[in-house]
Amino acid sequence: MLESLYQYLHQNADLSKEDFKLLEPYFEIRHFGKGIYLVDIGEKENYVNFIAKGLIRKFFYRKLEEVTTHLAKEAEVACSAVSFLSGYPSDYILEALEPSTTISISRENLETVYRKGPRFERLGRLVITDWLLQKERWDIDWIVLNPRDRFVSFVRDNPGLIKRVPQKHLASYLNITPETYSRFKHLIP
Repeated sequence: MLESLYQYLHQNADLSKEDFKLLEPYFEIRHFGKGIYLVDIGEKENYVNFIAKGLIRKFFYRKLEEVTTHLAKEAEVACSAVSFLSGYPSDYILEALEPSTTISISRENLETVYRKGPRFERLGRLVITDWLLQKERWDIDWIVLNPRDRFVSFVRDNPGLIKRVPQKHLASYLNITPETYSRFKHLIP
């Protein structure tokens, strides 16, 4: 299971096997059933979660409406970042949309890893950079693309998620109504 995390870290930060062995004791394997929250609104986010298996949705409430802001699948990271980095309570909920397994590192353990030397601080910077680049790419698509093109782009880049994520969550994530989503479904190859 840790091999998938090693591949992610090696790909994004050229982490050696030897350095990964030094990090292994700081990670926790965590399991979540479908519908279980990893963090709730008002709780402090204590973990960065690498998704080994499953699917995590990040959302908040606008009045009574759930607004999905992120979908993290295998080999991706899920976290309420502002809460994790600041120590403030989360404004988001992270929910397992299916039975999920994460390889997680606590804030305390991450700080311990950073103190092990500059190469581990660099590793953290590179992972955060990858995370921010993914987020900014999505933000640009969300702003620049019209709803139809946003839908087509999402389906092209995430073909497997169409069958794994409930339609109402996908519509929310794409910032379209469920009715518009239904009209666009014919565009799925």
